[in-house]
Amino acid sequence: MLSINLSNKVAVVTGVSSGIGAGVAQVLSQAGCHVAGCALSPENDEGALAFVKSVEANGQQAYYQYTDVTMPDQITSFIEQVVKVFGRIDIVISNAGANVFKGAEKCTDEEWLQNINLNLTSHWHLGRVCKPWLEKSEKGVFEVMASNHAYASIPGCFPYNVTKTALTGLVRALAIEWGPSVRVVGIAPGFIETPGNDKWFASFADSNAERQRTIALHPAGKLGSTKEIGGWCAFLASDFAAFATGTTYLIDGGRSALLQDE
Repeated sequence: MLSINLSNKVAVVTGVSSGIGAGVAQVLSQAGCHVAGCALSPENDEGALAFVKSVEANGQQAYYQYTDVTMPDQITSFIEQVVKVFGRIDIVISNAGANVFKGAEKCTDEEWLQNINLNLTSHWHLGRVCKPWLEKSEKGVFEVMASNHAYASIPGCFPYNVTKTALTGLVRALAIEWGPSVRVVGIAPGFIETPGNDKWFASFADSNAERQRTIALHPAGKLGSTKEIGGWCAFLASDFAAFATGTTYLIDGGRSALLQDE
């Protein structure tokens, strides 16, 4: 039986204290990875402790460090510590980000810069710091978490959708410049079940009705899970995906394939 085997590899995952990052870290550890994670949560926070527990439950070593990825010096410090702990880096999942939904007319210069720094620049900075270690790995993979908003969006999602679109260009550019020693791929999730999306549904008078309306927009008949995105991360980091680079994969349950008549 074929299986994804990432035994003894070391993965770096940003934004591991909740949501997609937490799911990705868990799946990578199930595939055999040791996982170093970071987020804005302190080391004794519930989310940080849950990350460590989920990795160790799969028999792998975990390392966590508070890191603000918009601060280049903190990225450098985090990666230096990862190398001290593990001695190597094979896989990087550049996941940390946040919804900055303001709308083009209401977005301030400060909000624009916040969005650019977090949802675009931080990915480049992380990749730049990790590149020498990914090259030493000989099968290094840098994965960037984009969004379905890179391909089709809705009113009010500016400037988030701008940076997520830009990430697809970052993936192409880095793949061209860093290949063949480092593969660079993007993942563009659609509507994924996360605490953030639960909060979104809760903002409606009838949260369950809004959830069902949203599900109906997906030919897959469901919303995505963080573990499903983790599975894609594991696959793209494996030898099965050795010919994949410079591409961002849209994983949205078919929503973008369906014309919406509302």
